Amino acid sequence: MVEDNELNREIAQFILEHTGITVVNAENGKEAVEIFKASEQGEFDFILMDVMMPVMDGLEATRIIRKMERPDAVQIPIFAMTANAFSDDRKRCKEAGMTEHLAKPLNSEKMIAKLRLYYNRKV
Repeated sequence: MVEDNELNREIAQFILEHTGITVVNAENGKEAVEIFKASEQGEFDFILMDVMMPVMDGLEATRIIRKMERPDAVQIPIFAMTANAFSDDRKRCKEAGMTEHLAKPLNSEKMIAKLRLYYNRKV
């Protein structure tokens, strides 16, 4: 999960861990790219990516991950997490390579429902 806001990170982590998901945190897009790059092929099942962050935003981080030369970089579901829920915002997320859009504040039921569409293990 990539989220620069500590409270938002804690809320999302609580929701995810309550369903049995192990969470690895990054506080900005640059850190997320470095973690993904250093990970083993298939180590992560999905990425929750905040869009607006310092250092590197989620759109740029997603573009970089998608261009990596490894199969999981293209296949991994990347969920945008953002308060910007207008159609233009959703379009920018899709164009960057994000799979889905989750509006903030996060609704736990909606988030889990979206994850179930892509997550192979029981959520």
